[in-house]
Amino acid sequence: MTDHLQFYIDGAWVNPAELRPHAVINPANEEPIARIALGGKADVDRAVAAARRAFASFSQTSREERMSLLDRIIAGYSARMGEVAVAISQEMGAPMWLANGAQAPSALGHFMEARRLLEGYEFERSIGKSRLLREPIGVCAFITPWNWPANQIACKIAPALAAGCTMVLKPSELAPLDALILAQVLHDAGVPAGVFNLVNGDGPGVGAALSAHPDVDMVSFTGSTRAGILVAKSAADSVKRVAQELGGKSPNILLADADLPKAMQISVLGMMSNSGQSCNAPSRLFVPAALHDQAAEMAGAIANSVKVMDPASAERGAIGPLSNANQFQKVQALIQKGIDEGAKLMAGGIGRPEGFNRGYFVRPTVFAGATNDMTIAREEIFGPVLTMIPYADEEEAIAMANDTVYGLSAYVQSGSEEHAFAVAKRLRAGNVHLNGAGMDTAAPFGGYKQSGNGREWGLLGLEEYLEAKAVMGK
Repeated sequence: MTDHLQFYIDGAWVNPAELRPHAVINPANEEPIARIALGGKADVDRAVAAARRAFASFSQTSREERMSLLDRIIAGYSARMGEVAVAISQEMGAPMWLANGAQAPSALGHFMEARRLLEGYEFERSIGKSRLLREPIGVCAFITPWNWPANQIACKIAPALAAGCTMVLKPSELAPLDALILAQVLHDAGVPAGVFNLVNGDGPGVGAALSAHPDVDMVSFTGSTRAGILVAKSAADSVKRVAQELGGKSPNILLADADLPKAMQISVLGMMSNSGQSCNAPSRLFVPAALHDQAAEMAGAIANSVKVMDPASAERGAIGPLSNANQFQKVQALIQKGIDEGAKLMAGGIGRPEGFNRGYFVRPTVFAGATNDMTIAREEIFGPVLTMIPYADEEEAIAMANDTVYGLSAYVQSGSEEHAFAVAKRLRAGNVHLNGAGMDTAAPFGGYKQSGNGREWGLLGLEEYLEAKAVMGK
């Protein structure tokens, strides 16, 4: 077990104001792998002050200076990406094939996209009889989750640096190790002192202090809707900008003209990826009633073919454990709730998979014959659990898909792209994936309703970190 008991503040690794060690647990074996320190208000004050001082100069750097800085970060991160993948796998349980193939590289993609946007972005342009200036918003607080840790950190840091902002990061205390590597990458790349700061801690100790801090101009939060509400309330007194990417209960509409075997492979494996721990996971599968029983049998067989393995040695396509004990207990309780409420269990169920007597491993689970008012169709489970719901016609499918407090993502599968697109335009979600299409770092990511109120990634993600100033008479 290693100790990482310092924070990165004002260009140096420093001791916390008060040492409060916290164990980082490997979810595959429930053993501690490292210790970090949990910060508090004094540490936040120190980090915010450093970011405030640095903003005066960093906000005035040229486009070319920031492009060069991003180039150095990209090179440094690329050199250590394998190390980041190992950290992610150990701290939150992602299988190494996924950590190497998606978790760690996703962060690199955001730095590359920010660099590309920065090169051509118009920070000044004429509008009417005036001049419109886009200027960095100021000091940003970033509060990030454990499920895609490097991805969610980079999609905030990269555009903020491109915009000329300074920042304080609080990564998840459950998965902080990749963030510590990234902090060193930024230091080695020559990020000026105070521009980037990192304070480890929990929500009450550091997250609340950051979101309420009067010298923070913006807080960007990714996590549960419950926690996002608390962040917004805490930020309200200082009238700062709040950008949130919150929970989801994403519908996946399988239309009658879809290729059923192909669509079921996409649907089930898409749900099981990352052990179901993605806010945009396609967790509610709507199937034409006439095809439901056939589709349910297919889904059960596909789920039963998904291997659950130790993350360090998992083969491609296998899933690892859930990230932490609380999540494991929550998912177990919701699977039992689905059974109790009468959904038909086609695969999986409660308990660990065969061969595991420790670790937060969950059986890939499929429920069929569910209704849209069941708990498993309403609550975000955040585990490898698919809920299948039959529908009579497309109007009913669309109505049920939109009948949720969430609106992060949606999925449509059809034999016709135009048919799928027509349905997509009627879905109340920030992202809609047609026929298995993946993510796009150039496209905005974010949701409607209680899934959030901001956009990350791409051009709109960059503009989240820019203020608009109108200069009349120029």
